[in-house]
Amino acid sequence: MVRERETPKQQQQVSYTVEQLVAVNPYNPDILPDLENYVNEQVSSQTYSLDANLCLLRLYQFEPERMSTQIVARILVKALMAMPAPDFSLCLFLIPERVQMEEQFKTLIVLSHYLETGRFRQFWDEAAKNRHIVEAVPGFEQAIQTYAIHVLSLTYQKIPRPVLAEAINIEGLSLDKFLEHQAANSGWILEKGHGRGQLIVLPRNEFNHPELKKIAADSVPLEHITRIFTILG
Repeated sequence: MVRERETPKQQQQVSYTVEQLVAVNPYNPDILPDLENYVNEQVSSQTYSLDANLCLLRLYQFEPERMSTQIVARILVKALMAMPAPDFSLCLFLIPERVQMEEQFKTLIVLSHYLETGRFRQFWDEAAKNRHIVEAVPGFEQAIQTYAIHVLSLTYQKIPRPVLAEAINIEGLSLDKFLEHQAANSGWILEKGHGRGQLIVLPRNEFNHPELKKIAADSVPLEHITRIFTILG
């Protein structure tokens, strides 16, 4: 008998049921298999639920003999993909030290440190040596590239092409296509120039243009001014 394929609506219902289990009875060990399956579902569907994953890690603390290190590794990779949110540290806090000493977890901790300190070249080099860990989770590379761009946008008004290429691990024609896409969709400006001498102007924000933050802080909302005139009148 051929099983009917689940519709997106049915898949949402499954996800909602897991979230509901977490909300109603998060310390019930009977939901542990459901939470493990949900981690795998997050990986395959490229979705994410920190609350469900933290709940599973807490249950592993009470049921250490049932811990799946493969599932834990996937949770940590998904947490890395959520940076700059502090999810990785939150998850790591719930993982026993003896487990953290396993090689795959030591690698993930190193990768986290590189990302937190903006050492992207070292990060990509280390990730390349451990593809079996990070490539098990689809979307990993794109998520880290998004985080790297976020960090660069807080620091640079204009970024040299080589610095960007190193941070997002893209070069050559692939980088050209990426820059064209960002210019068309994200407000990036590509200054004239070729090769390593090219500069990319990033969108203005209160971090790479501090004066924007000062202007916002110094400005008085219109409704406040209106209120003052009403009182004076």
